Amino acid sequence: MKLSGSKIILETLKENNVDILFGYPGGAVIPLFDALYDEMDYFTNIRTAHEQHMVHAADAYARTTGKVGVAIATSGPGATNTVTGIANAYMDSVPLVVITGQVPNMLLGKDSFQEVDITGMTLPITKHNYLVRKVEDLAYVVDEALRVAAEGRPGPVLVDVPKDVFLAETEYVKVEKREEKKDKTVPSKNLIQQAVKLINESKKPVVYAGGGVRISKNDELLQKLVEKNDLPTANSFMGFGTIPREHRLSLGLVGMHGHRETNLAVTESDLIIAVGARFSDRVIGKPDEFAPKAKIIHIDIDDTEVDKNTKDCVPLIGDMKSILELLYEKVEENSREDWLQSILKEKAEEPKKDEFVPKNIIEKVNEYFKEDTIVATDVGQHQMWTGQFWKFKKSNEFVTSGGLGTMGFGLGAAIGAQVGNPDKNVVLVTGDASFRMNAVELLTVSRYKLPIRMVMLNNHALGMVRQWQRMFSNSRYSETDTYDNVDNVKLMDAYGIKGYKINTIEELDKILDDTKELKEAVFIECLIDNDESVYPIVPPGRPINELLLNG
Repeated sequence: MKLSGSKIILETLKENNVDILFGYPGGAVIPLFDALYDEMDYFTNIRTAHEQHMVHAADAYARTTGKVGVAIATSGPGATNTVTGIANAYMDSVPLVVITGQVPNMLLGKDSFQEVDITGMTLPITKHNYLVRKVEDLAYVVDEALRVAAEGRPGPVLVDVPKDVFLAETEYVKVEKREEKKDKTVPSKNLIQQAVKLINESKKPVVYAGGGVRISKNDELLQKLVEKNDLPTANSFMGFGTIPREHRLSLGLVGMHGHRETNLAVTESDLIIAVGARFSDRVIGKPDEFAPKAKIIHIDIDDTEVDKNTKDCVPLIGDMKSILELLYEKVEENSREDWLQSILKEKAEEPKKDEFVPKNIIEKVNEYFKEDTIVATDVGQHQMWTGQFWKFKKSNEFVTSGGLGTMGFGLGAAIGAQVGNPDKNVVLVTGDASFRMNAVELLTVSRYKLPIRMVMLNNHALGMVRQWQRMFSNSRYSETDTYDNVDNVKLMDAYGIKGYKINTIEELDKILDDTKELKEAVFIECLIDNDESVYPIVPPGRPINELLLNG
């Protein structure tokens, strides 16, 4: 059976059970969207207002469903608009396939209209990419792209397709299903024995759990291990929910904006057990003073992460599930109540419950959305406050831009999370500066009737940058105040979305109660003080125990 390249792509996606697409049409991909026109009984396509947010949506869809996100963009500016989204997914190890249109083969390399070398541009930020110049290669390449994106350490894959390849026809043969590659590699018995001995003999251990636990779906297994050996557990930003935040062994966030007790515990520990975490600069602070008394066990699937920012660790590289099962089988049962209590006594003071401050706002929203809720954020102060104060229960409940720190990520991410999880609540926590970068996607929220709860913490500033200017640049507030004449409630009305502006906890409580049963989008703008700051904070270049608790 002869099919066009466009139909071959769709058939290959169907063979791989992909039914949700995030696509924006344009000249080079007209043939693909023309083929899609006949397949809308199977596919759902979400057309966002901008390709960057489209990729963020596909990213969040992937994070929250465990499936590969698929995005489609046209050539030239359509393709270049995807670059930030691809880089974001690459930094956070998210499985994506981005299909871009390209000028016809005969026009390649001639500076043709809307021609860019998107494979060259994205080479450093993709796990793999392809320029498919023959229609005969399409089925195999698309099938392989989906597999490569998901296997091992996940990541984005780009497939660039010239327009004439979409149109060309060839005999369509289903790609023979290869046995799913399950990397069951485990470390040597000697390394496992070393790790078990270190854990059993440790007096002050801390588990440092990252996004790899979520990606490999090993939350429950990690929890069994930490409970058996009574191991206090800290999280990176990507690792929230790998242990429920209200669990007695959960220490919360570690690093630049980590909780005081968590950073001090890591610094005083004699053993760090890193599980699917990469020791980023935001976590370890000054490298040669990070956990100076601790030995390190590093569990990961990617050996390039070993000793990248640390030294002399015990590397347990391979399949996380197999490694955790071996450790669980061999470690002793233990009780470390004295160590845990010595950690928790360092907790900071709480604000009064009626103060309209970020902690109380986040916790009040959390009261109404405790179960079956996914929280997406943009980037900045509100992101840190969400990480510090939301009580995450599962690791797929938090969607944020970690490695790249992408302002404007949030609303697209909330869209993708809601599309992938229609029966769950999705809450977006954003700031006024981030929101202006993606507010155009309110159109997408409205068009697809997505019941997202949007909570804006509005301090009329690029809050995190302004905080740094105050703390480290002598309060020289260069271009960070944003007292712009924008009525966000009226903006919501233009899109048919309920909007509210408030400045008390009582008002927030009432609105949350009044709207909790609504199956439609709601926007709540919380006006907070311009000088609200994220604390603790570790100054740049300092060890994580030298954290500041106030300005």
